Amino acid sequence: MTKLALGILGSGKGSNCRAILEQIRDGKLPAEARLVLSDVFDAGILDIAREFNVPNAYLPPGNFRTRLEPAVEAELVRLLQQAGVELVVLAGFMRVLKEPMLAAFPRRIINIHPSLLPKFPGIEAWKQALAAGEKITGCSVHYVDAGIDSGEVIGQRKVPVLGDDTPESLHARIQIAERELYPEVIAQFAAA
Repeated sequence: MTKLALGILGSGKGSNCRAILEQIRDGKLPAEARLVLSDVFDAGILDIAREFNVPNAYLPPGNFRTRLEPAVEAELVRLLQQAGVELVVLAGFMRVLKEPMLAAFPRRIINIHPSLLPKFPGIEAWKQALAAGEKITGCSVHYVDAGIDSGEVIGQRKVPVLGDDTPESLHARIQIAERELYPEVIAQFAAA
C-alpha cells in the first residue's frame, strides 16, 4: 500500500507531531513523514523529528512576525515539493501561509486549532472559550486558506469545560483530544 507523504510544519514543542509520528511508527497511520520544518531554530519539534529519524530543517522566517518572507515561503514550497510531500500538516505552526504555499498545495494543507471553529479563531482559543463561559469547547482540523483559522472544517472533537478549569487544565485536555483527532483526519487523507 502506498503511504501518504507528509510534510509537517511547527513552531513549538511538537506534541501533535510526536502523536503523528508515533502512529506511523506503530503501523496505525499509513503515512510517511518526509520532512519536518520549523521557523524557530531551537523548536522542540525539530528534536522530535531527529528522534524519529525524519529529515528536518530550520527555515529562517525573515522580518515578519506573523508570516514568512515571500522568498522564504518560495523556499518552503521548493523543499516540500523536492521531498515529494502530498499533504502539509501544520502542527503548531504560528505563521499565516500565503499564495505560494496555497497555490502549490491546494486543499492539501491542514491545521489543527484548539477550539470548535468557527468559534474562537486565533491565539489562545482555550482562554477565549473560558472567558466566554462556554460549557463545551474542543479542537478542529481544517483546511488552510488565506485567512486565520477560517478554512473549511474537516473534523472536530468536543471537550467539556469543567467548573474548576483553569486555562492550563482546559488546554491540557484539548491537547489530548488534538493528539487523537489529528492522526484520524490524516488517515482519512491516506485512505482517499
